[in-house]
Amino acid sequence: MASSPNLFDSLSLGPYTLRNRIFMAPMTRGRATAEGVPTDAMSEYYRQRASAGLIITEATAISAQGVGWVNAPGIFTDVQQAAWEPVTEAVHGEGGTIFLQLWHMGRVSHPDFLDGQLPVSASAIAAEGESHTPKGKKAYVQPRALAADELPGVAADYAAAARRAIAAGFDGVEIHGANGYLLDQFIRDGSNQRDDAYGGSIENRWRFPLEVAEAVAEAVGKERTGIRLSPTNAYNGMSDGDPVATFSYGAKRLDALGLAFVHLLDPMPGHMFAVEGAPVIHPYVREAYGGRLILNGGYDAKKADEALAEGQADAVAFGLPFLANPDLPRRMQEDAPLNQPDFATLYTPGVEGYTDYPRLNERT
Repeated sequence: MASSPNLFDSLSLGPYTLRNRIFMAPMTRGRATAEGVPTDAMSEYYRQRASAGLIITEATAISAQGVGWVNAPGIFTDVQQAAWEPVTEAVHGEGGTIFLQLWHMGRVSHPDFLDGQLPVSASAIAAEGESHTPKGKKAYVQPRALAADELPGVAADYAAAARRAIAAGFDGVEIHGANGYLLDQFIRDGSNQRDDAYGGSIENRWRFPLEVAEAVAEAVGKERTGIRLSPTNAYNGMSDGDPVATFSYGAKRLDALGLAFVHLLDPMPGHMFAVEGAPVIHPYVREAYGGRLILNGGYDAKKADEALAEGQADAVAFGLPFLANPDLPRRMQEDAPLNQPDFATLYTPGVEGYTDYPRLNERT
């Protein structure tokens, strides 16, 4: 009788055999240039963390329209694409596997990023909170609702960015459909109040995200395409009237597409994105989706191993623990103490709090 899987077992994912099931979750760090060009420090940062079963990069803008974070990277120009190549080479040099996360911020961008143009969304409903723009903090503005005839062009931007990612050496891509960004804005009814074929019913609200997933899968292969979702995350003023029904439907449709994985932010109690009273979603997604399921949201090694052993997921992604511990898999295997993240340097320029976290038995 086969034993239950644990974090240190290998995992087949699309065409790859991953060295373990400890994934590095995507984390925006703000170390690219003002033009969204990856830097040498980013190559070192990802190289240090190549012992992850899979690295999923920070969110990366697919187009000029999708930009909305100071010093976040892009993948829509030749210069950006070329600057990603040293990153993938560094990770592959350490035997690692790395996917690029494809990002369009939608309504949580700001005209300061967009040459004065309004950000776009599913509906003309402003997000809650403030944007950190190149000109300082400013309240989110009311976005412009995308016209139905604009959507194929946006889907094509995702596909083009995915092709650029593969050309830059990435092993695959993850579509960012979470955390209140553009695709999430279409999926959840708190931000999508359209009355056309892309709004209203659950089926209609999923139409555009599924069109994007199909376009990306066609561009680079379904086996190299994953998607990240966050059914109950209230970040950026997001909500949904029935997340169980909404994401069960989406999981079933994604299963039919045959993607490499679904990556679910379904926070454990106490996690920064946990919403009190929100339903636990991952069992419903697990039932509807037969592919690889990655869980994320406040797990430690013990809880992650339990999730794998119980068949709740095939891998678990870790964010802050990987940020502060470049050798996280070794530390988990040896039950060693973890470095704690320095929150003051999460998004600051330079290597402090970025590439200077010590490895086990290494002094700063």
